Amino acid sequence: MIVPSEPAVEPPDDLTDPRELVLAYLDYYRAALLRKLDGMSEEDLRNSRLPSGWAPLALLKHLAFVERRWFRWGFAAEQVDPIWGEEDPDTQKWQVGDEESTEAIRALFLDECARTRKIVAGAELQEPARSGGGFNPPDHHPALIWILFHVLQEYARHVGQLDVVRELADGVTGE
Repeated sequence: MIVPSEPAVEPPDDLTDPRELVLAYLDYYRAALLRKLDGMSEEDLRNSRLPSGWAPLALLKHLAFVERRWFRWGFAAEQVDPIWGEEDPDTQKWQVGDEESTEAIRALFLDECARTRKIVAGAELQEPARSGGGFNPPDHHPALIWILFHVLQEYARHVGQLDVVRELADGVTGE
């Protein structure tokens, strides 16, 4: 079971600074993700209710690696391994091993989010990704603001998918 998290609070509608706004929404979706996992049984966290086969705990692990890939490896050009640690090498589907605890996956997610915050705090929104990062072609250097928006939309999409999964699992709806 996921340890209860803080409620997801949408940023105020008078927040107009672009940097503060995108970072506040990213934190909002991170919190919403954890909130939607709160209270799910271990069985529901580890099993899929979808034809695609992903389970809620695997989604949490996936988003930890999204943070790692886009910010540490992609933007900061940090040489990290593994990059695709949430994927089964044979099927390329998201997976969580039996030996991986729910608490460990949650800790991985929180650690990657903290690392992202540190990277972003030391950079300007228009700053391009550093050379040697994970972008293809190698001379492609998207700006931090583009990366932030890309990751934000990925969170929004996955949190919406998790809404459906949670309702199928135990009938819980809403934030």
